[in-house]
Amino acid sequence: MGHDHEQREVSGRNILITIILNVFISVAQVIGGLFSGSMALLSDAAHNFSDVLSLVISWWAIKLSRRSQTLRQTYGFKRAGIFSAFINTSVLLVIAVVLIWEAVSRLMHPEPVKGGIVIWLAAAGMLLNGLSLLFIRTDSRGNLNIRSAFLHLFADMLSSAAVLIGGLLIILFGWLWVDGVLSILIAVWLVYSSWGIFYQSIRIFMQFTPPGINIEEVAAKVMSIEGVKNIHHVHVWQLDENDLMLEAHIDLESDFTISEFEKILDEIGTRLHGFNIHHFNIQPELHRDDLKELINPGKR
Repeated sequence: MGHDHEQREVSGRNILITIILNVFISVAQVIGGLFSGSMALLSDAAHNFSDVLSLVISWWAIKLSRRSQTLRQTYGFKRAGIFSAFINTSVLLVIAVVLIWEAVSRLMHPEPVKGGIVIWLAAAGMLLNGLSLLFIRTDSRGNLNIRSAFLHLFADMLSSAAVLIGGLLIILFGWLWVDGVLSILIAVWLVYSSWGIFYQSIRIFMQFTPPGINIEEVAAKVMSIEGVKNIHHVHVWQLDENDLMLEAHIDLESDFTISEFEKILDEIGTRLHGFNIHHFNIQPELHRDDLKELINPGKR
């Protein structure tokens, strides 16, 4: 079994700076949104604050996932990052629903909006989100949680641009309805940017077959090894975003010695490596009377 894949170390300093920047802009936008009456600005502030929570939880999960394995936690806390991604995206989806509800109410009952304040704070949001993206750009390439935060920050930058445009339209044409429309668009973007990571975290928790893994193809590769008669009761799942696991039973063609079977295991490991499966557990069998189906149907 191999363990040669690498995980990029995440910079705690860069995350801390990003958190501080987003706390500052979130507070400023909340104050400005309440003072100006802009629902779009409050929506953008909510998105920025959700990013603060996302970064804090993700940073904590990364620290937790680095803890050593123990007799009580034999896998350690490797799924802490997946758990935080699930929490972060769940919160974003709830925020999106609330924003849509409030925006529809605002469209039905328009209220005055001070466009000048909206423009300045939206521009500040674009600038600080852009700086935040630069700080975590490198870390986002190798970590699901930081990548989700990166996408959220990018969404923030786009939503700030939309809010800025809305402020200009309110000043130039007096279109108060544009504030509610932009709020709905921001909420839709929240759903769009969060759903993929939310669904991926659910798949990992439910131990579904990882995307890109064809179990029939994996079985064919293993059964092509000399000495292997059959492979059955196969399970393939993800422990976290990097580690793919496999367990299976194999029928052997003859009563091999332990040293001979270890050679077969080495070859199985080589074949599985091609599917990015580095951790596996094989149960050898000889003339065992059990179901030989690829997937054990279990109780129906």
